[in-house]
Amino acid sequence: MSDTQLRPDQGKTPEDSGKAISIEDIEAAAARISGEALATPLLRHPLLDERTGARVFLKAENLQRSGSFKFRGAYNCLSLIPEEARARGVVACSSGNHAQGVAASAQLLGMPATIVMPADAPAIKLERTRGFGARVVTYDRETEDREAIAAELCAQTGATLVHPYNDPAVIAGQGTVGLEMAAQAAALGVELDHVLGCTGGGGLSSGIALALASKSPSTLFHTAEPELFDDYRRSLEAGTVLSNAVRSGSICDALLSESPGEIGFSILRRLAGEGVTVSDEEVLDAVAFAFRELKLVVEPGGAAALAAVLSGKLPVANKTVGIVLTGGNIDPQMMMKVLSR
Repeated sequence: MSDTQLRPDQGKTPEDSGKAISIEDIEAAAARISGEALATPLLRHPLLDERTGARVFLKAENLQRSGSFKFRGAYNCLSLIPEEARARGVVACSSGNHAQGVAASAQLLGMPATIVMPADAPAIKLERTRGFGARVVTYDRETEDREAIAAELCAQTGATLVHPYNDPAVIAGQGTVGLEMAAQAAALGVELDHVLGCTGGGGLSSGIALALASKSPSTLFHTAEPELFDDYRRSLEAGTVLSNAVRSGSICDALLSESPGEIGFSILRRLAGEGVTVSDEEVLDAVAFAFRELKLVVEPGGAAALAAVLSGKLPVANKTVGIVLTGGNIDPQMMMKVLSR
């Protein structure tokens, strides 16, 4: 698929867009972001293996530029915006990680960025987004429509909307996580039985599933979500997109999408295994375990997949498992809460 074809939708249905994203698009994204995005390590720790009875490999995207995997998709997407449109800038909606990924990418590419963020987003995410030079517009998660706000901003300025997950270029960029995991596992002589990813709108999860289907076809991908925000698990079971009943109420702020993105869902309904859910308490335990035992800083939304394995939500005994730690942008106050348990 060409760069022009990879820009969002252009008259295609979500199903068509999902089918049109190929491993070649993910490989092209990997080349495009190389030198800016980090090739994060695939880590193994004996204590984690002992705790789970499995061989567990952690893809440490909490160490990624801007603190999460979101930089990959943002930089890939912004790089595809035509030169003549870049001066008008970009607009994005995000609770914080996509915000930082877009803001950091825009700064590198010399583009203005406006980010629509919930007023209750973690303070560190608001601060860091502004620190990358972006303008931040806040909204009430319960009563206001962030996509309507973003659409109005685009109409006023002619800026390009960069969707956090329902965008082929973003999905291809996030898919480079899976591409790297497959290559790193192969270099270690390892064949992954399962890979789990923390899932909100599904851009990362669908990209990883696409990459694994090509590069590690025996590996089964699973979504991991907070309880009450398990729209992906329920949608995959039902075979159609379902929404969450509430918009807030979990510490996993990065995973509180209202419903699956249609493009990602069209991919995951073909390629994903059973989804799993975790409680906030299980997530807090996982964040604490990562900090105390693995010496890794992981935010709650970035620890849902680790929580699913530590809590036994997905049986992994005697299996080889990959877990994506999706982000490390945690407020000091939240970390204090974790460590006081």
